[in-house]
Amino acid sequence: MSWINVTNLTFGYEGSDQNVFENMSFRIDTDWKTGFIGRNGKGKTTFLNLLQKKYEYRGSISAPVGFESFPYPVQREEYGKCAYELISSWNAFAKEWRVVAELNDLAEDAEILYRPYGTLSHGERTKVQLAVLFAAENSFLLIDEPTNHLDYFARQEVKRYLASKKGFLLVSHDRDLLDGCVDHILALNKKTVEVQQGNFSSWWEQKQRADAFARAENEKHRREIEKLEQSSERLKRWADKSERAKIGFNSIKEHDRAMNARSYIGSKTKKMQSSVKNTQKRIEAERERQEGLLQDIEAESPLKWQPLEHVKRILVYADRLCLCYGERRVLSDFCFSLYQGEKVVLRGRNGSGKSTLLQAIRTAATGERGQAEKSGTLQVASNLVVSFVDQSAERLSGSLSAYCRDSGIDETLFRAILHTLGFYNKVFSGDISALSDGQKKKIMLAQSLSKPAHLYLWDEPLNFLDVFSRIQLEHLLVSSNATMLIVEHDAAFAQNIAARIFEL
Repeated sequence: MSWINVTNLTFGYEGSDQNVFENMSFRIDTDWKTGFIGRNGKGKTTFLNLLQKKYEYRGSISAPVGFESFPYPVQREEYGKCAYELISSWNAFAKEWRVVAELNDLAEDAEILYRPYGTLSHGERTKVQLAVLFAAENSFLLIDEPTNHLDYFARQEVKRYLASKKGFLLVSHDRDLLDGCVDHILALNKKTVEVQQGNFSSWWEQKQRADAFARAENEKHRREIEKLEQSSERLKRWADKSERAKIGFNSIKEHDRAMNARSYIGSKTKKMQSSVKNTQKRIEAERERQEGLLQDIEAESPLKWQPLEHVKRILVYADRLCLCYGERRVLSDFCFSLYQGEKVVLRGRNGSGKSTLLQAIRTAATGERGQAEKSGTLQVASNLVVSFVDQSAERLSGSLSAYCRDSGIDETLFRAILHTLGFYNKVFSGDISALSDGQKKKIMLAQSLSKPAHLYLWDEPLNFLDVFSRIQLEHLLVSSNATMLIVEHDAAFAQNIAARIFEL
């Protein structure tokens, strides 16, 4: 057993007025299969970079092993090279024969090593890089969101593969993946960090219990403080009244009062004042016990949403629909009906036409010219208002205010939704292009939720999105009567929100 020890780690980016980490301490075993979770922007990728000494920091990180990280960077000019030519630049200790063996464990043919890297699908690229990562020994592996852009079936293969390994730190928001391949959880909470044995579901169950206990304790202390404050105020009034009474008296109105009563009243006043001080001390003690109880609770404020209701019962109808790009057919003889109020998740291998279908429905509703050639029948309800979320957020740039103007949405509502999804005030003033991929995806989702529509078309909305925001979205969608067609490979999300899961 050997440990990676993190002690009083403090780090902040140059020019930032707030540290990413402040005196953070914990330790993890190099043999564990550790899942690493936290809100977007909490510093998960930053921490992986600190382990690799890419930035200077205060505090200490001690490790008995070196680190190897996924994904490997690939320059645009390297896309024409075959994958096997890139192995040595990625990992000098990975032998080609070992990479082939790892690909076999990933249920992938080794021939993909001898095709240009740029021609490989997202799933094939992920498998090649994971095979290279695990082909070398004596390193602790840092794996950053390996399932983004992977279809459901590729995710299952990656989950099974990682379950057979050990000695890695896995950043992921896919609950199904975390449940299937990790034995410990490292969680960056709102204010603290914790390490717990088990998978995501066991950690989440424990967190729910801990949050419920913290809320109950907070309420208990709040009631006690309120009772003590009322008692203190009452004692203070009595003490003040008694203090005023000892100074002089009216011999006619208070004829029964003795001349030496002053000392008695003063003694009684002193006792009351002492009781006030003791009560104040008890109040401060209760506040100290109450402090910090709610610091790690992820408040799930309800998201606001105003979907429109259409007069038609069927909003989308397809019969023997075919979609092609030139001679390449991506969808054949597709038959489908989408009913109002229904939420349908499209699932299938990468390249099966899911995104193309969403785009075809969108262009049919807006009257724009689509890129794919169409044959067969595709009908959408007349005057259908569509809200669309693309799977890529790379092109986002500029200020949030300009983004709202260009999108034609209410900025106040848009910002409120972002705040509910975990955006901090300091993020609102910067350029969108400088944000993390998860934060950009939240901007796109907030834009869609801010736009009243009959039909919501979301293409892989959960890519890069943290697990807490995924759960928030689940709760919103389950309670809404919105009509949605969603391409999504997160198994837990699809199972929880979909009326139908439609396989392509």
